[in-house]
Amino acid sequence: MNAPPSSTPTAFLDPQRAAACVHCGLCLSACPTYLETGNENDSPRGRIHLMRALAAGRLAPNGAAVRHLDLCLGCRACEPACPSGVAYGHLLEATRDHLDRVHRRHPVQTFLRRVLIGRILPHPRRLAIALLPARFARAAHLEPLLPASARAWLDLLPFPLEPALAAPPLPEVSPASASPRLGRVALLTGCVMHALFRNTHHQTVRLLNAAGYDVLIPPNQTCCGALHAHGGQLDTARAAARHNLEAFPVAELDAIVVNAAGCGSTLKDYGSLLAGDPDNAGAAHAFAQRVRDLTEWLAATPGFPEQLARLGQHLPGTDRIACHDACHLAHAQGITEAPRRLIRAAAGNRYVELPETDLCCGSAGSYSLTEPAMSRRLRDRKVRHLASLGSVTVVTTNPGCHMQLQAGLREARLRTSRVVHIADWLGDLLPP
Repeated sequence: MNAPPSSTPTAFLDPQRAAACVHCGLCLSACPTYLETGNENDSPRGRIHLMRALAAGRLAPNGAAVRHLDLCLGCRACEPACPSGVAYGHLLEATRDHLDRVHRRHPVQTFLRRVLIGRILPHPRRLAIALLPARFARAAHLEPLLPASARAWLDLLPFPLEPALAAPPLPEVSPASASPRLGRVALLTGCVMHALFRNTHHQTVRLLNAAGYDVLIPPNQTCCGALHAHGGQLDTARAAARHNLEAFPVAELDAIVVNAAGCGSTLKDYGSLLAGDPDNAGAAHAFAQRVRDLTEWLAATPGFPEQLARLGQHLPGTDRIACHDACHLAHAQGITEAPRRLIRAAAGNRYVELPETDLCCGSAGSYSLTEPAMSRRLRDRKVRHLASLGSVTVVTTNPGCHMQLQAGLREARLRTSRVVHIADWLGDLLPP
């Protein structure tokens, strides 16, 4: 729907949050899309200017303005760079929620956002069914016959795919295997992680048990709502949040542990997401206070990094070990040292920093599906840095980053390098 500008303001932006940006420009060097295009409208301050104009009715929700806002990764690298503390992520989600209501997209984009992202990806069983054609295409070696867009989507899936889908279910309760027992935590299983990285969940449980924690898997939990919130479907994200408030026995837990950075940042934002819901605001705040990233929790567990150092003495191979910063861990949650502390403890002098490690890899949740061209540019930029390190194991904390970098390494034929989730890398160090 390409409507003319309206002089009537639309109240979808928080006025204080929107006014916090003073257009100083310190965010520009942190913004991946601005670095790629050089277009001011593809920068955080340029996009905030567009958001304000849309909210004030000075700008119509037409293709040009929406295009610049859609191109935003939502990586939130601008937030730690901002001296004014602009909550850019909240502004972006509110704007996308508004645009989802008033702007008519191309049918392909509508399908991707409403059906694939809105109704399939957040539901592990539906996702498993939707992957049946992909499983057949790989088994029959049909990839060369597929259209380029289909090949690109297929390349994002874990390789090989069958072990990921065949992983056994997680037990509802897994007791601590170390003494002393330190407490009880719950694990968010999520949607993409549950469908495609269930083995990583098993390794996560092993690590938490080895650190001294009983692990609960609440059976009635659901998707955290991240894909919906980032894509402009805030009501659906709020419904997911309310469901999880009921599913997790927060008062009985020391922490709600998350091994996917995007999920963790959303769970920690439940207090803000449900701030306007008087029946759930207090519970949402209490829930958010309990959420911890896996690396955040293990790095703070007394004696666990030292245990990893002992296990790391037998680390196989000679490759370098690098940490890739997931945007929603580094920027949205402000966690960069915890994963490094764990990795360095085990890797010792084989640890190396990845150039531009804080720059988005282009996955950005569903961005690789909705904006494949820019996603690929950022992925290839990251892969060039990986190639400069020689043989390297890239340790990450998010499934989207894992799939994006894995696809990039395969396409670049960097066969001596690999990508691994930190739970899998650390879990392999534990005794059987």
